[in-house]
Amino acid sequence: MTTTERRRSVLLGAAFLMATSAIGPGFLTQTAVFTERLGPSFAFAILISVLVDLAAQVSIWRVLTISGRRATDVGNEVAPGLGTLLAILVSLGGLAFNVGNIAGAGIGVAGATGMPIIPGAIASAVFAIGIFTFREAAKVMDRLAIGLGAVLILLTVYVAVSTAPPVAEAALRSVWPLHVDALSIVTIVGGTVGGYITFAGAHRLVDAGVHGITAVPEVTRSAITAISVATVMRIVLFLAALGIVSQGLSLDPTNPAASVFGHALGPIGVRVFGVVMWCAAITSVIGAAYTSVSFLRDLHPSIDRHWHRAVIGLITLSTLIFVLTGRPARTLVLVGTLNGLILPLALGTMIVAAHRVRIVGDYRHPRVLTWAGGIAALVMAVASAYVIWRDLPALFR
Repeated sequence: MTTTERRRSVLLGAAFLMATSAIGPGFLTQTAVFTERLGPSFAFAILISVLVDLAAQVSIWRVLTISGRRATDVGNEVAPGLGTLLAILVSLGGLAFNVGNIAGAGIGVAGATGMPIIPGAIASAVFAIGIFTFREAAKVMDRLAIGLGAVLILLTVYVAVSTAPPVAEAALRSVWPLHVDALSIVTIVGGTVGGYITFAGAHRLVDAGVHGITAVPEVTRSAITAISVATVMRIVLFLAALGIVSQGLSLDPTNPAASVFGHALGPIGVRVFGVVMWCAAITSVIGAAYTSVSFLRDLHPSIDRHWHRAVIGLITLSTLIFVLTGRPARTLVLVGTLNGLILPLALGTMIVAAHRVRIVGDYRHPRVLTWAGGIAALVMAVASAYVIWRDLPALFR
């Protein structure tokens, strides 16, 4: 493989790492839950989330790759201790998210094979740990993200076509909704670019040596590709669920995403759902663990030297927490909401960093991205505060 081909592979791998980190079990569960609750009006929440996602993703990827530094180091440069705080919050959020991802992997194995959820979750964790025993773990991770990402999207497209959703109504409600729900927006933004997710691809590029002003065009394309892949999956899954609820059918509250596939395809739908859920979960397990540990690598040299072991430790801890606590469906919705609460701090920090010469050098961050990112951070901060006041206590009950 030539240097150019290797670079393209890294850029594509980074895009799919971010996208498949976002397209996890929580992504599937949240989309099904909010589609049943809001119907076609959920399209508006998706549109808003795409705009916020783009503003966040492009700004963060540019700042980190231009500086050639991870978010922890950049945050500490913006204000002493800020990067460390961000690393702690993101890592804890990544751990919580990975508990949900492990749960989703167990659900996927159960749906595809009939194996009980907990043994399926443990087997999936062992598989994910195996990835990081390879010397070239990052390359294996890239290829797995691309391959499994393609599988889950194609299977979900097939299901969406089978449900014959009201596409015209959904398109209208994307700009003229009958209901606007702040919790749904915060949750799906958090599930797409909240917490560790928006940093997954950027940190992968920094670790692979893709940095500097000359890399801006290809980094921007990679970021947009990542959001595009995640958005396509969100829309396809939304349409699949909308086709079901538009027929007056109810979703099983203990496993709403599985209901979509079951109603659409009958008994075989449960097996198809199992494959989709496992693909989504295992790629998210890997992405969450890798990115969470990448935040900690700047905190101590031993973590940087032994990051493979740290990733394995985080996956193991996530699995133990799930095995001991259970309650996967509620966990999957809750962690997306919590990740959404981290986004204003993370995005705000990167927007400030984009205008610090000692961080980005001669780079000039576009005004449109500064304003879009600043507005996105402010809107998410206000929406998050509103959700905490109105909805979050109920999620813990």
